[in-house]
Amino acid sequence: MMKLPIFLLLLSLTTQTSLSKVTISVTPTTLQKSGDTVTISWSNVDSPSKLDWLGLYSPPDSPHDHFIGYKFLSSSPSWQSGSGSISLPITNLRSNYSFRIFHWTESEINPKRHDHDHNPLPGTAHFLAESDVVGFESGHGPEQIHLAYTDVEDEMRVMFVVGDGEERSVKWGERDGEWSHVSVARVVRYEREDMCDAPANGSIGWRDPGWIHDGVMKDLKKGVRYCYQVGSDSKGWSKTRSFVSRNGDSDETIAFLFGDMGTSTPYATFIRTQDESISTMKWILRDIEAIGDKHAFVSHIGDISYARGYSWLWDHFFTQIEPVASKVPYHVCIGNHEYDWPLQPWKPDWANAVYGTDGGGECGVPYSLKFNMPGNSSDSTGTRAPATRNLYYSFDTGAVHFVYISTETNFVAGSSQYNFIKQDLESVDRSKTPFVVVQGHRPMYTTSNENRDTPMRNKLLEHLEPLFAKYNVTLALWGHVHRYERFCPVNNFICGSTWKGFPVHAVIGMGGQDWQSIWEPRPDHPNDPIFPQPARSMFRGGSSGTPNWLPQRRS
Repeated sequence: MMKLPIFLLLLSLTTQTSLSKVTISVTPTTLQKSGDTVTISWSNVDSPSKLDWLGLYSPPDSPHDHFIGYKFLSSSPSWQSGSGSISLPITNLRSNYSFRIFHWTESEINPKRHDHDHNPLPGTAHFLAESDVVGFESGHGPEQIHLAYTDVEDEMRVMFVVGDGEERSVKWGERDGEWSHVSVARVVRYEREDMCDAPANGSIGWRDPGWIHDGVMKDLKKGVRYCYQVGSDSKGWSKTRSFVSRNGDSDETIAFLFGDMGTSTPYATFIRTQDESISTMKWILRDIEAIGDKHAFVSHIGDISYARGYSWLWDHFFTQIEPVASKVPYHVCIGNHEYDWPLQPWKPDWANAVYGTDGGGECGVPYSLKFNMPGNSSDSTGTRAPATRNLYYSFDTGAVHFVYISTETNFVAGSSQYNFIKQDLESVDRSKTPFVVVQGHRPMYTTSNENRDTPMRNKLLEHLEPLFAKYNVTLALWGHVHRYERFCPVNNFICGSTWKGFPVHAVIGMGGQDWQSIWEPRPDHPNDPIFPQPARSMFRGGSSGTPNWLPQRRS
């Protein structure tokens, strides 16, 4: 047996002792629901660097570079001592979590490995410690609960997510605990193989999405508050929620309208998340509580979660909107960040620069299955993926007829969508719904004139503006540009004195994403162009949030 020199043996023992003494702990290790907070504590980190970091891993056996997010240890006030703690709210991903600490220095930054904003992603060469596993208790009922209208006025749809495909139901009634009706929910899911491109179909972006349940509450009285629960006796029921049913006889409509919201995470990840989305949901929830027993709904017109192939961000999004979406219907239309991928089936020559990789390989699959809007519109993906749904539809609520369209799939004359829009607009009963609102993602009118979207605007003007003018659309709402802008009543770039034949266009993409200029130069956005404001643009604003709309029918 070869004997090591004493100084080498001591060096080996010293190194092992130094590495083994780094400790990490997490409390609690069992959580009840998404949003519950854990505290991660560590000690004895030698020669701490301001780039040492804490990684979040779910499932716990994920490779080091397959984290879902990270926090720098320097966010703890005591990090320079080699000890500290970080508290984080955790979202239930239907698998356990673990937390790992890594040492990382500026000299090890790899400029070729960076996030969406070109910040370097942390290195994993120097692993220091890993925590115990953290999990969620069973029996607390489904999560990610959200409502939507159906094609029938006396119905309300409710969708939710659980970790298995066993039968779940929705039960409802006019009083909490007095359940006059019960209905079994339909269940669907999608697989990694359904994704169309990276990162959605890769091991970094994919996480199991769970089982999506879809139930319908029927025979609802008009304008009545109903209580409901979702779940099962064996797996647990949600806490009681309530909503006010739709009332077609009402003379007013209350709607919360915005686009491009996204979600916020308590950690950094591979792509930008949207901190302003927290305020948007907070303000809407405040207003919902203020209106009491009046029916209302949310309209989110494209760029929904900004997951872009990192599937756990959908879980964050639905957890974030649940306090609102479990109380009022949450309606959506598709945007580029839900859908666009290189091989999408409709991509005419003029759209080569318009449609790219913005969907992160999701090709509309999570959007199509996690929501179920009225109507039956769908488009084949041309792959094994389920057909893309929730493309175009309409419904009445109060004094308004709402129409949702897709700017990501074929809308030109002769297409199924064009025919739907034409037939829908010409059949509106203006004595019942004197106001008509059309909503889509990419704008027909905007003064944020990015060259990439010019062909899209031209085609919208060519094919759809004549329909809007002919059928006296009151208001056209768009997202995509992450600011607010309102135009005069306009047709073919000419302002009119009335909205009849001259719809008012508004861009409302200020739900949470911060991308475009706020119309004035900003030191931290030196490359954002500043576009002039023509006379037809009545107002441009730079703040985030949501406009609330309350049109009224007058006799």
